[in-house]
Amino acid sequence: MERGAAMIRLAMGAALLMALPASAQTLEARIGRYDPAKARELSAVHGGAGTMRFAGLLGPEALSTNLIFVHRGVIAPKSSIGQHFHNQCEEMFVILDGEAQFTIDGRTSTIKGPAAVPDRMGHSHAIYNPTDKPLQWLNINVGVTKSYDNFDLGDTREGAALDRVPQFVSMRFDRALLKPVEGSTGVLGRRALGPEIFSTTWTYVDHLLLQPGARSAPAAAPGMSEMLYVMSGAGEIEVAGERAAIREGDAIPVEVGQARAIRQTGDAPLELMVVGVARDQAAKAAFAAAARARR
Repeated sequence: MERGAAMIRLAMGAALLMALPASAQTLEARIGRYDPAKARELSAVHGGAGTMRFAGLLGPEALSTNLIFVHRGVIAPKSSIGQHFHNQCEEMFVILDGEAQFTIDGRTSTIKGPAAVPDRMGHSHAIYNPTDKPLQWLNINVGVTKSYDNFDLGDTREGAALDRVPQFVSMRFDRALLKPVEGSTGVLGRRALGPEIFSTTWTYVDHLLLQPGARSAPAAAPGMSEMLYVMSGAGEIEVAGERAAIREGDAIPVEVGQARAIRQTGDAPLELMVVGVARDQAAKAAFAAAARARR
């Protein structure tokens, strides 16, 4: 087995064995906090070129739904995550800065960050950093079950032919596209990716921005869990009546049935990505139907 993928599996297994059940942990303990000093160096990840720094933020124990992991890392210059498949799970590669060459099903395009590309179940995917600067990277994985699988193609994607227009789904975290969120003051947001994008119980990706002093109203969608990732800024989150400080690089799990509210602190806006994962396909279908009814 390719070394990079083996180490990723090892990290996930260790998290399952060592972690207390989420219900037994405080909110503070459940938050995954990115510490660059604790990241490990990997080479030839999924048969890719060069190296990357890698850290696990959340593992399969974080939620009762089929979130498998949230990983954070840095892809070195002229390095890649090689082209590979997942046949029982799907993921989304996010670049938080710079630009990268994304590949889906052998078609490659340059995407400028901050941006994300969903990698749907059963479709090959890869990412390559063609620049001379390290690339800040995030990966979220959701499965049919809690089991991770991969099939590597041994393709680094170095020197791949580029399409001028991407031949796959992508999205940018563009603050200019955000609109006021109903029921809150100073909170902007949008649904960047909806239920139709994903094959698993992955249901949505939202982009939120809280202006200085802003608070979001408590929210909980029926049958949905969430993972909130802090892209920039700092604040406080309340989940089921428990509070914790949050800052850039944090991944916060919110269990099905738990309401969450967010408050911005400091001088800079608080920017977040919100990933919704349904309890099951029936809950996802009900969520999608309710969203259509509101249009």
